[in-house]
Amino acid sequence: MQAKILIGDARDRLTEIPAKSVRTCVTSPPYFGLRDYGVDGQMGSELTPDDFVNQLALVFQGVYDVLTDDGTIWLNLGDTYHSNGNLLGMPWRVAFELQSRGWILRSDIIWQKPNVMPESTKNRPTKSHEHLFLFAKSNKYFYDVDSIREPVSAVSIARSKYSFNTDRPSAKTTGGIHVEKMGERFVNPKGRNKRDVWTIPTASFKGAHFAVMPESLVEPCVLAGSAEGDTVLDPFTGSGTVAVVSLQHGRNFVGTELNPEYGEIAKDRITKAAPMFNEVIVC
Repeated sequence: MQAKILIGDARDRLTEIPAKSVRTCVTSPPYFGLRDYGVDGQMGSELTPDDFVNQLALVFQGVYDVLTDDGTIWLNLGDTYHSNGNLLGMPWRVAFELQSRGWILRSDIIWQKPNVMPESTKNRPTKSHEHLFLFAKSNKYFYDVDSIREPVSAVSIARSKYSFNTDRPSAKTTGGIHVEKMGERFVNPKGRNKRDVWTIPTASFKGAHFAVMPESLVEPCVLAGSAEGDTVLDPFTGSGTVAVVSLQHGRNFVGTELNPEYGEIAKDRITKAAPMFNEVIVC
């Protein structure tokens, strides 16, 4: 498998990726006004929320061009408070802008953080979640539902079959429900459909920048959004979490990264994750 990291502004370097060559994009852009990464042209340093939203939308226009027609975006974005204490609602501002530009918003997944850092605030609850939006390029998009099913206990499966067997009349039909035909509609032995609240601890990576996406947050996005042999994109590669997870599951990776130092950090991390099987290119 190959990982390729293009150093430079995503708005420019995405144009070098072949059109419709990427199956899914999994990414977490810098949050508005939160941190200074010390690089000219960095996202998140815009003067106004509207400017940030517009610049991020330009990045995703480039993503649109490189995605297959059945491609998706998994976008993790945290919120920001204004200096006057007003919550800006940045994730939803971005989501609505992308909708206005033709993206189909399919799901608002809540990433609930059980190990969130405490806050000093005394006039509101401590924030312990972020949004993970699933966008599709078209109505018919690739989504491997079975790859991320949640476990179902044997007791639940047995109860479902007992509740809907042919010996007990159904409230809707006089002849009852045939287990072989209908039982799994209620409880699928393969697992239940994944819910839209994911409880995942935050993660750190020694030597990386301020925040990294947990691999356990990225994994279901990669599995559901692509098949083995596909290419996964992250236009904000950072420390390379999306690349590592993609390669571990037999996908290729391509990304862009503004900061050359982070590109080298990602290369080192990806290489160490599976040095015998991965080719890592930074250019």
